[in-house]
Amino acid sequence: MLSTFFSPEVLLILQIVVVLGAIFIGVRLGGIAIGYAGGIGLVILCLFLGLNPGGVTGNNVLIPIDVILIIMSVIAAIAAMQVAGGLDYLVYLAEKLLRKHPKYITFLGPAVTYFLTIFAGTGHTAFSALPVIAEVAKEQGVKPSVPLSVSVVSSQIAITASPVSAAVVFMSGVLEPLGVGYLTILAICIPTTFTACMITAFICNLFDTDLSKDAVYQQRLKEGLVKLRGQSEFVAKKGAKLSVLLFLLGVLAVVLYATAISSTVKWIENPVVGRDAAIIMLMLTIATLIAFFCKIDTDKVLNASTFKSGMTACICVLGVAWLGSTFVNGNIDGIKGLAGNLLQQYPWMLAITLFFASTLLYSQAATARALIPTAILLGVEPTTMIASFAAVSALFVLPTYPTLLAAVQMDDTGSTRIGKYVFNHPFIFPGVLAIAIAVALGFLLAPILI
Repeated sequence: MLSTFFSPEVLLILQIVVVLGAIFIGVRLGGIAIGYAGGIGLVILCLFLGLNPGGVTGNNVLIPIDVILIIMSVIAAIAAMQVAGGLDYLVYLAEKLLRKHPKYITFLGPAVTYFLTIFAGTGHTAFSALPVIAEVAKEQGVKPSVPLSVSVVSSQIAITASPVSAAVVFMSGVLEPLGVGYLTILAICIPTTFTACMITAFICNLFDTDLSKDAVYQQRLKEGLVKLRGQSEFVAKKGAKLSVLLFLLGVLAVVLYATAISSTVKWIENPVVGRDAAIIMLMLTIATLIAFFCKIDTDKVLNASTFKSGMTACICVLGVAWLGSTFVNGNIDGIKGLAGNLLQQYPWMLAITLFFASTLLYSQAATARALIPTAILLGVEPTTMIASFAAVSALFVLPTYPTLLAAVQMDDTGSTRIGKYVFNHPFIFPGVLAIAIAVALGFLLAPILI
């Protein structure tokens, strides 16, 4: 083992290089490879640099199984709803709203993607809404880059406020022993994140949004590359509405059960089934009910876009969250000494740490799973952790996230484009602004409700 040949300082540097190198390779390869590359980093850290998997001594391994299983079960239900036509039906309702009030596309677009994510627990539901947002903006002479960029950011931040997202469920699990209940987290995160998205939309709408002044658009217009498609006809599948209703009932059941067993409400004392297990059971049950009553072809679930993106997310969480926890837990004493006092004096530094970590880890749940337990060990206050929670949503910084790329591809005007310097793309400003506002509002609201 190479660890015997190096001093602790050199060994730490090598471990950091391995972690960052594995993440860099994964980002370069893209998609599911982010999770793959985490495996390479783990092999080097554990077999050559002396760390235990997950930072645990003995044969116990801290794989983020809880987060992965929650994502899998929620995605299973969403994919069943998509095959039944429920997701298309939701997008149809969103399109009716957007076309009824097209002048407010910069506000309604982000609101639609936000609540789709709140409802489904995954930001990948935005895929279906982005083409509609781009078309309505184009018809109104508004640069699609404005509503599209805020909408993508909204779909990412909303994960930290969704009752069924793995990130929120994980946060409630680790904070409840500290006296912060599931409903309290939602009561803080929903108003702060949504308000932040709307303020961001308002500020972005103050800039020049006139599409006719965009030189790239004018050039593409001359070349005949820009088309107006108009409103598409929609005929709902037979079980579409029922699938949405069943999924909604599942979400409500999750919220009610999580509330009933919470330490603050205590409707059910000493529950046999924990929150994580209950969510998995309920979501699989909803998937079964959709398959049975909506008579879907279950073979098609495997090819549903939400299923593919969800399983990709599971592999990414498996690789990067396990890699991150292995490094952090293996060096926890040094991290305590270095960061403990700093976070006590400057609690907002946690938000910055989560922000930069999420740009690499590419998952809100993976970022929370990797860093929040460390924050607890460092003695960070629950109010600080909840206020900073929205910062795990900086998935827009590197222009390689699926919904971000989809927004670029769906805008045939060329206004939503990635600059030659990589980071100069239209998602940076609204993303940083929305997270900053959400965190600031969190620091105001959290002390009041906790």
